[in-house]
Amino acid sequence: MALLHYYYYLFSVAAASLFIINSDVVLGHIHPHHVNIGEQPLAKIAIHKATLLLHEKASVKASPTVLGLKGEDTDWVSVDIDYPEPADDDWLAVFSPANFNSAICPAEEYESKYNVPYICTAPIKYKLANDSSSDYTKTGKNTLKFSLINQRSDFAFALFAGGFDKPILKAVSNSITFANPKAPVFPRLALGKSWDTMTVTWTSGYDISEAVPFVQWGKKGEKFIKSPAGTLTFSRNDMCGAPARSAGWRDPGFIHTSFLKELWPNTVYYYRLGHLLSDGTTVWSKYNKFKSSPYPGQNSLQQVIVFGDMGKAERDGSNEYANYQPGCLNTTDTLAKDLDNIDIIFHIGDMPYANGYISQWDQFTAQVAPLTANVPYMVASGNHERDWPNSGSFYDTTDSGGECGVPAETMYYVPAENRAKYWYSADYGMFHFCIADSEHDWREGTEQYKFIEKCLASADRQKQPWLIFASHRVLSYSSNYWLGQEGSFEEPMGRANLEKLWQKYRVDIGFFGHVHNYERICPIYQNQCVNDEKHHYSGMVNGTIHAIVGGGGSHLSDYSSMIPDWSLFRDRDYGFVKLTAFNHSSLLYEYKRSSDGEVYDSFTISRDYRDVLGCVHDSCAKTTLAE
Repeated sequence: MALLHYYYYLFSVAAASLFIINSDVVLGHIHPHHVNIGEQPLAKIAIHKATLLLHEKASVKASPTVLGLKGEDTDWVSVDIDYPEPADDDWLAVFSPANFNSAICPAEEYESKYNVPYICTAPIKYKLANDSSSDYTKTGKNTLKFSLINQRSDFAFALFAGGFDKPILKAVSNSITFANPKAPVFPRLALGKSWDTMTVTWTSGYDISEAVPFVQWGKKGEKFIKSPAGTLTFSRNDMCGAPARSAGWRDPGFIHTSFLKELWPNTVYYYRLGHLLSDGTTVWSKYNKFKSSPYPGQNSLQQVIVFGDMGKAERDGSNEYANYQPGCLNTTDTLAKDLDNIDIIFHIGDMPYANGYISQWDQFTAQVAPLTANVPYMVASGNHERDWPNSGSFYDTTDSGGECGVPAETMYYVPAENRAKYWYSADYGMFHFCIADSEHDWREGTEQYKFIEKCLASADRQKQPWLIFASHRVLSYSSNYWLGQEGSFEEPMGRANLEKLWQKYRVDIGFFGHVHNYERICPIYQNQCVNDEKHHYSGMVNGTIHAIVGGGGSHLSDYSSMIPDWSLFRDRDYGFVKLTAFNHSSLLYEYKRSSDGEVYDSFTISRDYRDVLGCVHDSCAKTTLAE
């Protein structure tokens, strides 16, 4: 009850009049392209309109009060509600930190102290109070189950009446916490800039003034070594707009990255995260393992996963589970079950769809941790990570919710020269990847265009025969409905600038997301299929195969009713592509659905080095008759 009285006091000294939010605070948006994309669940809550009317007989009790007693990063909580005046639109929110009242509102974000709302931070998740109980509206009693992750602070549960539009705070629970809320969590592997380096990035509550971060690692049976880690973070002032700068803000903690160097090729290493405290003790994570990269050009079995537009969902049913990113858990779980047959994952943009609600980045890193802790997880920039007006993004939309790329660029390492420019190359054995950033200008003459050409040209096709291009937006071909409405079946200005590069350097496959479905395009150049085959390609590389792989988990997109000649296979479902390189001459491509992991589309490529060298239309420089 002491906590309840504390909240009553703090809220009672806030402005008595209902807060009218500033006109520049945007809690949601509609992407100009997407149809039925869904709304970020936290954006549905008008938290700035919350009022205080605590009910003296209402109670919310959470247990256990201490989580993660055995070192778990995730734990379950039971919350008992007792409210004498129940209604169908009552809801229960999880706030973290537990002190979520007006005392923590940044005064500089509001016109005056009289405009500060009662609550200025969104919850991290919520459920309707009648969840799983048809009797709640009769009895006012229910017990809700929540799964919480370690997010560096304590938690409190708040019961609201009045629905999401006019929330009225009725009761606040006791606070609960993890045993060590600052513990290192959710490791994220990624390739370094050289083939023999693996990077490990993770999140903790320890600044370098409190503890020294490092990774302890090595081969089984040998002495482990320690590698230091750098530490980054970002602040509310680094955000470009609301809600990331207002109701969606939550402190991201500290992001650490360590570089494990001089790795032996194709070798299993074990590692754990550590923080050395000032008293000489060390806080440890659990052990994980990874297999290092093969030497560029090495002839061995290599298996690659590619998808985009995953999103996140809550396993406890909160945040209206399955209504926002319906397929993301299936994709995550199906891949996790098959990790022994996966070497590297490329997630080509639109990761959590946090859209300015920073707490959701923690939720996403927890969701994909079974993948990222064990195989390199390479990411690309999408519109929901980067785009914001007047921030340097190529598209002048509000799709990032004010994040303007900062959380993605800080929380996920990529081997780019400048992580604010999210383009990079990556080598993995017989594969050479060129990852573009579709949210920055790629047109001829730009810095990125020059990078793309340099990346494609640098592939030694005798050693790395499989040349892959990827970006988030569809810079090639798609029969998606809204791209068809725009008349070109592509992102405007996309292939007009890049197709000649794909042809010149004989790119095998181009992968794209943004459109939330699957589609495979024939080997194509300038709108014409250049090969009649559909399932087995051999001989000269006379055109690039393109694939739309945006079915990672977010709401599905519709196709145009017209099926272009170049569209070979379409599937409006959730899924991903797996590439298997058996050797320098044989590649298997498989599209699998996330629901069952079964193959629904496939083809093979068989060829020799001389087939890559052979000239086709616009792929070779003109020769002379000189002897």
